[in-house]
Amino acid sequence: MPADVFYAQLHRVIPASAGFVTDTGGRVLLVKPNYRELWGWPGGHVDEGETPEEGCARELREEVGLTLEVGRLLVVHWVPELDERPYPLVHFTFDCGTLPDGARITLQEEELDDWGFFTPDEADKVLPPWQAQRLRASVAARASGQLTYLS
Repeated sequence: MPADVFYAQLHRVIPASAGFVTDTGGRVLLVKPNYRELWGWPGGHVDEGETPEEGCARELREEVGLTLEVGRLLVVHWVPELDERPYPLVHFTFDCGTLPDGARITLQEEELDDWGFFTPDEADKVLPPWQAQRLRASVAARASGQLTYLS
């Protein structure tokens, strides 16, 4: 079988990544996109030619003006097709550390309306359920030192 035919038959996925950033109280940094109702992670799709770590670092710089070390992989999350997205998403969540305060955050106003730090219970009210599940898994993975896979 020719390589182009073989590869054309394979399942396609969209890679995405985000930074798990907390304040000194352990609350998680989330952002409010201006193009949907619910909040989300500082992160996004991995661009062609990028690794998930590079995509995470770029998205943190672009969305919230933070240049942080992209640390340990906490969660890999398989998210099925949703709404207009025709392929599943494979989401990588990296530990990007703790900020002493939010003073260094500069919001990307073209895409985002707001940012804030949230406890898991508070995040449950503003995140889609599958992202809230990822947040709780990230908190647990950081505490345990384990990598978590969600589907």
